[in-house]
Parts: sequence; structure tokens; C-alpha cells
Amino acid sequence: MAFIHLDIRCLYILLICTAFGSTLSSNAGIKVNPPQDFEIVDPGYLGYLYLQWQPPLSLDNFKECTVEYELKYRNIDSASWKTIITKNLHYKDGFDLNKGVEAKIHTLLLGQCTNGSEVQSSWSEATYWISPQGNLETKIQDMDCVYYNWEYLLCSWKPGMGVHFDANYNLFYWYEGLDHVLQCANYIKANRKNIGCMFPYLESSDYKDFYICVNGSSESQFIRPSYFIFQLQNIVKPLPPDYLSLTVKNSEEINLKWSIPKGPIPAKCFIYEIEFTEDDTTWVTTTVENEIYITRTSNESQQLCFLVRSKVNIYCSDDGIWSEWSEEQCWKDFSYKKRSLF
Repeated sequence: MAFIHLDIRCLYILLICTAFGSTLSSNAGIKVNPPQDFEIVDPGYLGYLYLQWQPPLSLDNFKECTVEYELKYRNIDSASWKTIITKNLHYKDGFDLNKGVEAKIHTLLLGQCTNGSEVQSSWSEATYWISPQGNLETKIQDMDCVYYNWEYLLCSWKPGMGVHFDANYNLFYWYEGLDHVLQCANYIKANRKNIGCMFPYLESSDYKDFYICVNGSSESQFIRPSYFIFQLQNIVKPLPPDYLSLTVKNSEEINLKWSIPKGPIPAKCFIYEIEFTEDDTTWVTTTVENEIYITRTSNESQQLCFLVRSKVNIYCSDDGIWSEWSEEQCWKDFSYKKRSLF
């Protein structure tokens, strides 16, 4: 009986392998071409590029199938690819133009014409890069952009190390919603050289990639341009609270309260860092509320002080910049001196 049981199992495996082999053989002759005319197009938006292609040849044979495209792309030195599956013939995204860009795409077939299995074409590839002009040392240094109180943007930089005396820099920017690239209209200057830009009101710019290029001009040398991509809500530096209150409720409980910082940032978007000092002991905590209760460690403490700073929290941004610290608010136990006299 053991021998018969083994024979049935072998027969079962043979049937599965035969069925699988017949499926493979039925799809073995199905081939689909890769997309045609795959290219990366730069419309001049400082890093916002178009990836576009045309349908593969001989698609008429696959009318009963779903045709999709798997697109992979990255900056050339990136460790990982971004992957998109789409039925469209184009895709748009932002790239760091300080580096090259590479992408590849192939056709995917799935449906009745392939007996339900997926058929893939070979890859079609494309690359894009800006030919660098000027030595690397001519690029600006220490680019710093801060979106103050979610109201106005200020960017500043230092000149490159290898620039001649006649070199000057210009800033250009773009984000989705603008018809074309704009140049800074209000430069910050030092010794008649541009070292920063104060931007005007940026309508509908939040939660979008904000593209900046700082290039330069000189009669005696080429200046290497620098490209940057920000999301403005991630570089917001709010104001600190301007009113603090410290109340000793009883011998142990202390109430710390402060005003919500002024400006357009919603109250729900703040996180606060509190530095609290009891005599010579200091500790720090955070909260999303503008009020906390703490327990006094000693009834004999003579002075309690605290100060607060604010930042946009994770519910409204991926990151942010801490505000300056508020003015310190203190409570002193004046009765201690009277008690110590007796």
C-alpha cells in the first residue's frame, strides 16, 4: 500500500508540472515591445522634469489585454529607484539637477491574451544631465532658506571660494502654479554683491516642491549653478510665545501657561519645548498644548522659572525650525526669607 500511495503522489506532481508547463508554453510565444521614444524632457522649471514615451509597436495583437507601463527613475547616485506603474504616456517629478538623472521603462501585459499571466517587454532607458560649466569652487556656499512664521521666505548664501572680484549671483525660482520661472526681485546685498533674496508673498506655495537655482555671471570665468528643492512648510521658523504665566496652585502643583504665537500658523500645528528650572535644577519637556501642570519637587524651593519655544509639528510638516526662546517667566518665594528669620 505504501508503494501505491507513493505512485499516486508522483502522478499528482506530474499533472501539476504538466499543467504548469503547458501554461508556460502557451505564453512562450507572446512577446511585447518596449515603449517607443522614451525620453526625459526639461521644460526649464529648475528640476521639474517630464518623462514621456509612446506606445510600443504591434499593440493591435493585444486588444484583449491591459497595457501598463512600469517606470523606474532616480538621480544617478541614489541608492534606490522610485517605481511607478501607470497606463499614461507621461510622468512628471522633481529631480536634483546638481546630479544626473536616469530612468527606464518597460511594457506590462496582463489579461485574456496572456492567459492571465504577466508578460513584460525589455527595458527602454533614458538619461539626462546638465553639462557643468565652471569649476566646483565657484558654486555658492552655505545656502540657507527660512520661511519665517509661514509668512515670508528669506534665503542667504556665501560666494564661492574660487570666484573673481567681478562675479555676482542671481536667484531664480519656480513652483507648480507659476506660469514661468521668476527671478528674485528683492536681493540682499553686501558690498554691492547679491548674498540673499527676500521673497514676496508666495501664493499657494505650501506643500509643493519649491525649486531654486542660484547661478552667477562673470566676464572672466564661468560660474557653476546650484540647484535646491524645498517644501516651504518644512523650513518654517515660527515666533515664540510672547506671554507666559507661572502659577503655584498649592504647595506642590504648578501651572505653566503661555500664549499661542502670533501669525497665520494654526494652533493645532504647534509643538512646544519648555525649559523649567527649580532652584538649580533644570529639565526640558515638550507638549502640543499651550499649558501644562507639573509637580514641585520640594516645598522649600525658592525660585521657579520657565521659558518656551515653538516649532511646527508633525501634523503640519515633516520638519521645522525651532523659534527663538521666549522671555523667561519666574516665581519667587518671598516668604522664605521671612521664615528663615525666625
